[in-house]
Amino acid sequence: MGLFERYLTLWVALGILAGVGLGLVVPDLFQLIARLEVAHVNLVVAIFIWVMIYPMMIQIDWSAVKDVGRKPRGLLLTLVVNWLIKPFTMAALGVLFFQYLFAPWVDPQSASEYIAGMILLGVAPCTAMVFVWSQLVKGDANYTLVQVSVNDLVMVVAFAPIAAFLLGVTNITVPWETLLLSTVLYVVLPLAAGMATRQLLKGRGPQALAGVVRQLKPWSIIGLIATVVLLFGFQANTLVQQPQVIALIAVPLVLQTYGIFFLSWYAARWLKLPHDVAGPACLIGTSNFFELAVAVAISLFGLNSGAALATVVGVLVEVPVMLSLVAIVNAWRPKTAQA
Repeated sequence: MGLFERYLTLWVALGILAGVGLGLVVPDLFQLIARLEVAHVNLVVAIFIWVMIYPMMIQIDWSAVKDVGRKPRGLLLTLVVNWLIKPFTMAALGVLFFQYLFAPWVDPQSASEYIAGMILLGVAPCTAMVFVWSQLVKGDANYTLVQVSVNDLVMVVAFAPIAAFLLGVTNITVPWETLLLSTVLYVVLPLAAGMATRQLLKGRGPQALAGVVRQLKPWSIIGLIATVVLLFGFQANTLVQQPQVIALIAVPLVLQTYGIFFLSWYAARWLKLPHDVAGPACLIGTSNFFELAVAVAISLFGLNSGAALATVVGVLVEVPVMLSLVAIVNAWRPKTAQA
């Protein structure tokens, strides 16, 4: 394990501090970067995420993807958790905390908007960052690609009905531009680039491929840190001005993340999934497609709404929490898998 990976938590913590500090010192710069977006997808963040996942895409053996169908249990776990469990537990936690436990500190209108934001996060499983988490737990790259692709297909038909049901509204308009652009930027383009790179390197032998992957790994971590700096820089003023609200929203989001992870993990053990399939399968269910959730929250409730704030808090807590789950998955790796 290299220097970047060994001290990843430290680098992320420093990235968070740097992002907040820079966001307060040079807010105009972050506002300028924030405006560089298309269909609610920030192009600078997209570039950094692309840098993150490109090294993993090179490792995907397209000829082996067809064999994933012989091991359908991992896909079954992902689909059940993401679409039959996670949205409903998120809604339940939102109601529990903001209509009951936190009711003395939150007005009813804000509470309902926070719940709505949480629901939108719960109905949007992760697309891009999962490739990073999978790489960090040494997941099966081919299987992870199929899991993400199947989730994206299901999201096209399931996102709006489930969100409408849980929010109690019928006029949800899915921002198809955001969904399509994110899929192209975070899956299609890096996958095509990875396949092309792999094809070029195959003629030079396996050592050439391994060498390039080894050289690119630090850039994957650098892309992650840069993304963290930007995300926290964008929200620096909110973090400083509304720390108590952010803390209240973070509590059920963190509980949801850990709860879904442990539920998925024990289900994976019951299904006897191999570690390199179980790890990514569990992490897909615990992370969120924050671009889609933020876009829908803004379109439904407005830029300055509690729902939009809740989706942003989801972004802020995700990276630190997911890193802790990556550490758990690696700690629980069977000794035979570590060899």
